[in-house]
Amino acid sequence: MSTNNLPAIHPGEILRELYLAPLDLKPYSLAKKLGVPRTRIERIVGEKVGITADTALRLAKFFNTTPEFWMNLQVAYDIKIQSAALEPALAAIPELDAA
Repeated sequence: MSTNNLPAIHPGEILRELYLAPLDLKPYSLAKKLGVPRTRIERIVGEKVGITADTALRLAKFFNTTPEFWMNLQVAYDIKIQSAALEPALAAIPELDAA
């Protein structure tokens, strides 16, 4: 199993820096447009919580992207964080020898 050496990037950082900031859009305004609680978007951009399927669908609709884009950002982040946390345990697991 290989992982790159790049740092884990939280999807909230992507949302904040590449979507909200250029549009001068505040988390409260986005939350209102998406029909979700203000705290949901604030916690995502604050990198305290991840993006759920519900939020991914709403972000995709609003920003004209796909829900997979947002979910893939979340999955990539989760895998990066967990692979670092589990590194010793993963190193102890033998790989299947394909014959």
